[in-house]
Amino acid sequence: MTTPKLANALANAQKLFDRMELEAAINRMAGEIRAAYADGEVPVFLTVMHGGLPFAAQLAFALGERGLDLEFDYLHATRYRGQTTGSGLAWLHRPATPLQGRKVLLADDILDEGHTLLAIKRWCEDQGAIEVRVAVLAEKMHGRCVEGIAADHVGVQVPDAYVFGYGMDFHEQGRNLPAIYALGDE
Repeated sequence: MTTPKLANALANAQKLFDRMELEAAINRMAGEIRAAYADGEVPVFLTVMHGGLPFAAQLAFALGERGLDLEFDYLHATRYRGQTTGSGLAWLHRPATPLQGRKVLLADDILDEGHTLLAIKRWCEDQGAIEVRVAVLAEKMHGRCVEGIAADHVGVQVPDAYVFGYGMDFHEQGRNLPAIYALGDE
């Protein structure tokens, strides 16, 4: 199978949010999140790899600017594995930081239907986390989200289309694009 070309996808894509808009959304979210951790407790900041990495890095700096310290760790659980549709959840790396009695902030690129984030959130709760908050750069607007998961903090809302850029991939390409695009007809 030949991997579709990113250049072709970009030629037929609509730019939904540019870098400046996304950075403004992340800064707004950082203010909301800082207020949620006003008790002074240091949350475990779990980045969901790979897609959450660009967003999580920006969010972590914005939280640091607001005086919120974080304990960093990461996890890697995926359903897509380079495809445009999901399958069963695969754990590639679980966090090493003990979560018992801790507050957790999950940082991911997108809340689509929520299967992956729900499984991750439940895993954190099973590990003894006393609170699990979910921060996503983008939330897809479609009404198909699984019961039991919602984002506590959302940067932008995107249409019910295949989106890529700023952490989200197009066949494992384009994660480092500094904007979010919606795939058009190829």
